[in-house]
Amino acid sequence: MRLLAISDLHIGYPENRAYVDSLAPADPDDWLIVAGDVGEVFADVGFVLASLANRFARVIWVPGNHELWTPPADPVTLRGAARYEALLKVCRRFGVLTPEDEFPVWPGPDGPVTIAPLFTLYDYSFLLDGATGPSADGPSADAPSGRATTSDTPRPIGRADLKSAALRTARNAGVVPVDEGRLHADPYPSVADWCRERVAASESRLAALAGPAVLVSHWPLIAAPLAALRQPAYAPWCGTTLTADWHRRYQVLAAVYGHLHIPRTTYHDGVRFEEVSVGYPREWHRRGNAPPPPRVILRDSVHPDDAVHPDDAVHPDDTVHPGDTVH
Repeated sequence: MRLLAISDLHIGYPENRAYVDSLAPADPDDWLIVAGDVGEVFADVGFVLASLANRFARVIWVPGNHELWTPPADPVTLRGAARYEALLKVCRRFGVLTPEDEFPVWPGPDGPVTIAPLFTLYDYSFLLDGATGPSADGPSADAPSGRATTSDTPRPIGRADLKSAALRTARNAGVVPVDEGRLHADPYPSVADWCRERVAASESRLAALAGPAVLVSHWPLIAAPLAALRQPAYAPWCGTTLTADWHRRYQVLAAVYGHLHIPRTTYHDGVRFEEVSVGYPREWHRRGNAPPPPRVILRDSVHPDDAVHPDDAVHPDDTVHPGDTVH
């Protein structure tokens, strides 16, 4: 029995869709975390989650930015929170767990582990060196201009100005953040306002945690992984500094995320962070002939073949590739 995790399936690409259709558990009791960005078309997202729920003992989903888009050609025209609520209804119909359900408990060999799916969004507070002046805590002051800061301390800039600063930097870098035209925050005044509500709701639930936990979010909880972005101008759309201490505040065994399309294992403050994205075909083709398999987060026992499981280790191809990107 294993707890597996994968994200950024992007099933609009035929190669990715074929890969998802082939996913199957090695053990009938395997659980699967799907950490966002299944796809953009509402019906396709529901179909894939339902099919995975038929194969795995338990499926846990958190939304990414792509599920929250309202694409022009999608017959489902719901926007913002209404779109999220509609996706929740689909998940409940097929038994897929979401950030709005009771946190499931993994029956680990060393005791129970709570799996906490979280929906946090972003508020443009992961800023860029050279975009808004020096960091309040210093480390990024000597970094190359235009690189994503690895500090999680908010910059000395008003939150109301964060979005305009992010858009200005993106425009200067020739970057077009598609979220701005497709991810709507209705009924909230802005995505940043929705983000703050989601963070507050998540913190309220996390406060009740007792014992070890795995935190699951589409967006990274800390800014440190953003230093690996090929295009740093995307950083403001990658999370929020409001979650920067969650891996320290709670008894976190692992933090699972996606969004960056840079699958790898890293450690921050002694906590394991797992970026579990598949990404676009052009990205995973550079790393090999097949998409990366689901990564093993937990297992109920030690298997003799653990050392040869490609989904259970950090590989040389988990390092950052120059073409890796995020949208």
